[in-house]
Amino acid sequence: MSYDVIVIGSGPGGYVCAIRCAQLGLKTAVVEGRETLGGTCLNVGCIPSKALLHATHMLHEAEHNFAAMGLKGKSPSVDWTQMLKYKDETIAQNTKGIEFLFKKNKIDWIKGWASIPEAGKVKVGDDVHETKNIVIASGSEVATLPGVEIDENIVVSSTGALALKKIPKSLTVIGAGVIGLEMGSVYKRLGAEVTVIEYLDTITPGMDAEVQKVFKRLLEKQGIKFIMGAAVQGVSTAKSKATTTYKLRKDDSEHTLESDTVLLATGRKPFTDGLGLDALNVATSKRGMIETDANWATNVKGIYAIGDAITGPMLAHKAEDEGMAVAEVIAGKQGHVNYGVIPGVIYTHPEVATVGQTEEQLKEAGKSYKVGKFSFMGNGRAKANFAGDGFVKLLADKDTDRILGAHIIGPMAGDLIHEICVGMEFGAAAQDIAMTCHAHPTYSEAVREAALACGDGAIHS
Repeated sequence: MSYDVIVIGSGPGGYVCAIRCAQLGLKTAVVEGRETLGGTCLNVGCIPSKALLHATHMLHEAEHNFAAMGLKGKSPSVDWTQMLKYKDETIAQNTKGIEFLFKKNKIDWIKGWASIPEAGKVKVGDDVHETKNIVIASGSEVATLPGVEIDENIVVSSTGALALKKIPKSLTVIGAGVIGLEMGSVYKRLGAEVTVIEYLDTITPGMDAEVQKVFKRLLEKQGIKFIMGAAVQGVSTAKSKATTTYKLRKDDSEHTLESDTVLLATGRKPFTDGLGLDALNVATSKRGMIETDANWATNVKGIYAIGDAITGPMLAHKAEDEGMAVAEVIAGKQGHVNYGVIPGVIYTHPEVATVGQTEEQLKEAGKSYKVGKFSFMGNGRAKANFAGDGFVKLLADKDTDRILGAHIIGPMAGDLIHEICVGMEFGAAAQDIAMTCHAHPTYSEAVREAALACGDGAIHS
């Protein structure tokens, strides 16, 4: 069968691209080798991790805050089997939803793993499908570390961490990035002793330095331990225990740490194995990312790439935006992604959200800017909900007042950041946010107060 577009991969980038292609009148198919649609995000990433984060946050609230609100009684015990079942049911609801959307939009699901024998052809099993355009949306896989062998039992990746047979008494997390801190938070709330080993001297690399500092302090307050500036040399396993060996960069001294489980969370890399890119001479970077032009086209005519397979933050919503944009391009329209307004969120408690530039980036660029800050301790709703930790930080051009970035650590930060995203997309000034009426009492008032702080000053601080 011949198609206008074949998308390789059904993750957020792939399935969104396919749906948009179908909406634009293009005959579309998606190749997916998993038993279910949705890619890493829906099956072993964003969705299941958020289910566990939500469940364990409810446990934390019951253990620490219910009594203060007059909710008396014994704190709930953890049924790990049921919690994993809840997580799996959440996954199933989402993946079945994608199947429904494929049927609704008349998108063919070609089951199996794809290779590209030549431009205009996609091979799955013994079948070769012809297509005018190919979109590679194959996603990413866990980046390994020398000396650390993942068995998904004692030494696990994020995939294994979502389905441990039992809650470990102790967990070593290698890497203080998003995945490590989210999963570390889950198991800390479940009673594990959690230690995070990080090569750098700060957590969450690339984030606003002030947020990094406060975030680490709040996680330490929750009981998570950090070993910073440490280079992991390897992990050995014996008798259902793991021993992690690391060297401190400051003095090259070697140390070991024993735990029930080790989570390797040092990042991800493009998953393009088996596609046949080398034989096609598709250009890739040294890190294995597919190189594309401004229209997400590779150097081989008719082959495009999006999402984790190309340069940029490995975020589901970035892939979705690229998926819609490349569909528009293939359909002869204009596709656009504003890479300056892509939010990033860490779903711990408190949440952390960021968009635009950091203070450090603005200083490095020599830009003149002003800072508006507001603490959630001054927000009535946050105080009532035991969520007063954190702040909103708004960065605006000193001369024009145009918003350059925002950094939030606090309750519902992942939702609050989008007010700033929309504002930045429209070229808003901090004063535009400050002059917009915000409902009381809401967390969003903290955003307005930060905007007011960019001018004459916040009201409640």
